[in-house]
Amino acid sequence: MKRLMRYHSYPIAVIVFVLAFAASCSVLAASGSLLRATDHVSVPIGELLLAGLPAALLVAATATVANMQATRAVKRMQARARTVDALQRRVRLADEVAERHRRSAETASAGMFELLSGLVEAEEGARGQLAAELHDTVAQSLTIAQALLADPHDVASVCRGIEVIAETEEQVRAVMARTRPAALREGDLALAVVGLRDDLANRYALDVDLSWPTEAYPLPLVTAITVYRFFQEGLLNVVKHAEVDDARAQLWVDDEWVVATVIDSGPGFDPTAVQSDGGRHVGLGLLRERARLAGGSLEVTSNPLQGTTLTLRLPRVSNGGSVVPMSTSPAAALSERVG
Repeated sequence: MKRLMRYHSYPIAVIVFVLAFAASCSVLAASGSLLRATDHVSVPIGELLLAGLPAALLVAATATVANMQATRAVKRMQARARTVDALQRRVRLADEVAERHRRSAETASAGMFELLSGLVEAEEGARGQLAAELHDTVAQSLTIAQALLADPHDVASVCRGIEVIAETEEQVRAVMARTRPAALREGDLALAVVGLRDDLANRYALDVDLSWPTEAYPLPLVTAITVYRFFQEGLLNVVKHAEVDDARAQLWVDDEWVVATVIDSGPGFDPTAVQSDGGRHVGLGLLRERARLAGGSLEVTSNPLQGTTLTLRLPRVSNGGSVVPMSTSPAAALSERVG
């Protein structure tokens, strides 16, 4: 490129040289004519031109060199200006990219903060619920047992204290089962949901009508746990808010999707008006987050005086990670328990 630019500068140098030489010769001719006209010299014009020819050539060469140097300096300045302009464009582009990354980081940070806040609220709510349940059952039973066993000579009180301790052990196992059902740990989602239904019936007198697939389908562990937590939270919401004695829980599975629904005929509500404040009303937000993390979605359909339907939709095959098989037992095998 530099060699090509050098070749392009040669015609200009030739023109400058010719013009400078012609100008020098013109000055010599004019000076010689003026000197002869004033009788200062008597030498012919031709001899004067020949005598001044070296000076004319020197002037022309000097002008040509000066022009070439000036041209090169201008080109260097232009090249540097283009380089500076390119650097400025790169800096602006880098600033724009950095600004986009900063905004993305702020958005991701805000979303992560909201997610963590929701999870912390949900965890604290679960801890509070578990603490209240232990206080109402295990702690009180142990207090009663301690009082009964205070006098080791009172045989009747000691026997009753032993019975209370046995009841407390059953209460602890029940709490553990509700925290993570044994059937779910063993890979049987249907039995876990049936156990949940029975527990809700015993504790809250809620009659749950279960509708289950007629065939067994292997499901990823994360999907099975998400479905169980969906039924657990959805049916507990019926107990807390619907003011009804019955509800429907349905599971539908095909080759691509797992769809679970909880339906009640309660007073309903406006889903857009439900806000999580002070650690309350975080159930729906937690269900949505569980669904999102499992690659699915949660739909809430409700209107005042028209009941509520919660619909969980999950892909049957997990998008990432290993798949831990977990079967959904056929409804036929559970006919006696499901009813």
